[in-house]
Amino acid sequence: MKIRSLILALLLIAPLSCPVFATQKPNVIVIVADDLGWNDVGFHGGDIDTPSLDRLAKEGMELSRFYTTPICSPTRAALMTGRNPMRLGIAYGVIMTWDNIGVHPDEHFMSQSFLAAGYQTAIVGKWHLGHAQQTYHPNNRGFEHFYGHLHTEVGFYPPFASQGGKDFQRNGVSIDDEGYETFLLADEARRYIRERDKDKPFFLYLPFIAPHTPLDAPQTLQEKYQDINTDLQPARSQQTDNTRRISKLLLRPSARPMYAAVVDGMDQAIGRVLDTLDEENIADNTILLFFSDNGGAAYSVGGADNAPLRGGKGETFEGGIRVVALMRWPAKLPGGKKMTSIMTAMDVFPTLAKAAGIEPQNAFRLDGKNLWSAIAEDEPAARDDYVFFVSETPISGHFNVTIFNDEWKLVQEIDQEQLTTTVTNHLFKISDDPYEYNNLASAHPEVVNNLAARIHNWRALYPINGTRVRLVPPPGWRAPKDWATYPIPLAELQDRAAPGMPPPGLERILDMQHGERGRLVYDCETKWYLGGLCRKNALENNGN
Repeated sequence: MKIRSLILALLLIAPLSCPVFATQKPNVIVIVADDLGWNDVGFHGGDIDTPSLDRLAKEGMELSRFYTTPICSPTRAALMTGRNPMRLGIAYGVIMTWDNIGVHPDEHFMSQSFLAAGYQTAIVGKWHLGHAQQTYHPNNRGFEHFYGHLHTEVGFYPPFASQGGKDFQRNGVSIDDEGYETFLLADEARRYIRERDKDKPFFLYLPFIAPHTPLDAPQTLQEKYQDINTDLQPARSQQTDNTRRISKLLLRPSARPMYAAVVDGMDQAIGRVLDTLDEENIADNTILLFFSDNGGAAYSVGGADNAPLRGGKGETFEGGIRVVALMRWPAKLPGGKKMTSIMTAMDVFPTLAKAAGIEPQNAFRLDGKNLWSAIAEDEPAARDDYVFFVSETPISGHFNVTIFNDEWKLVQEIDQEQLTTTVTNHLFKISDDPYEYNNLASAHPEVVNNLAARIHNWRALYPINGTRVRLVPPPGWRAPKDWATYPIPLAELQDRAAPGMPPPGLERILDMQHGERGRLVYDCETKWYLGGLCRKNALENNGN
């Protein structure tokens, strides 16, 4: 009888002792660094201490061929929508403070799908996806809670300002929190996790400003890296290496020591978040994705190191678009693995949705792929189709463009002067030459022509009023004193997007006449070279 009673008691206790996450949806945390270099993490052999990221690499999976756009806003737009930034009109340049553009309100954000699936949602950190109207604001894009900055380059210490205007808020209201910005974001993320509704899963987006310029760090970290090696390997790209050379000629101090201090501080902040997950006993059933929004800012004032990759931020060589990326989910993924298949920022939305078991609510077709089975089953995922990225930043009229798949990669450097356009082609057998040493353009002109034609047609998708590089504001423009008050409230806006100047019924004809110059009709796909009218890219049955 005693044995029978003991067995019965164990059977009753067993369900309570089983992991709760066996039936619950996983929590999801997406952490994004800003301008982190490939060689700036310990698990890549770098000389900056990154124990938290090294821990994630050991306990999770390295996504070793994870690609982003070469610059900030386009990557964030791709991440949130699963769509190519070329369609969104946010590709050539970032959203500057004096711009009134944002991601079209008709576009569906990943956060909105998670919110619709019963998740709590929050963003803690940098937005950079629109600020001029409330339709672009994080609280209108599926995030119930927003703590952070609408812009970039707000500095690491108060007053956290952009162009002189205060930019630090909680859900549309300015705040005056004091301290080191990186640590403030970590503390808010920890508070949110601890105070969450424990009966519901959460989706937390944690985009750090670190290690973006203007660089600054606590004095103890500055002292720690004051003697770090500053003689970095050449980036093997003219634009980046020239800035370094000029800086040395002008006897300017290297940005590397301060950059290293900022990276170390960010790693400490990530460690605090990891500790909180452990303390709350939810680490096992939390999907944590970390990546950089683009390659490291390897130019003189940036301080990053992307070696052995070529180039850096703003460029479409590997150093500008192939970034440090990690995924950890102890309940489902074994540690210490490495995924070598191509994955992009556009693939995150459909992949995380599949992993979490939620249905994407997008109305437009996603450009990203669901790669969850490849990750979970540790199997190769062939990339037969092509990935495209572009940047015009920082030099107006100088474009860095790329197209690639598993086999070939074409990089085009396009210089537009007032009367001429010069195109320099770099063709790499990227499967055999991942560090881009051997330009095969002259040996394979047919491949260059084929890929160049695809780039040509892809660039024709761009809305004609999309972002371009604008490093200075319109003459006489002034910033507000407080950016939290800047977005025009919904009640003061029209109910729908403005139609523009073309007379009703003629938009598609005028769109066709624009040809390769770009699109008048949003999300228009057209064979303009055949004289066809554009067609919309909406889903028929809300499928993928």
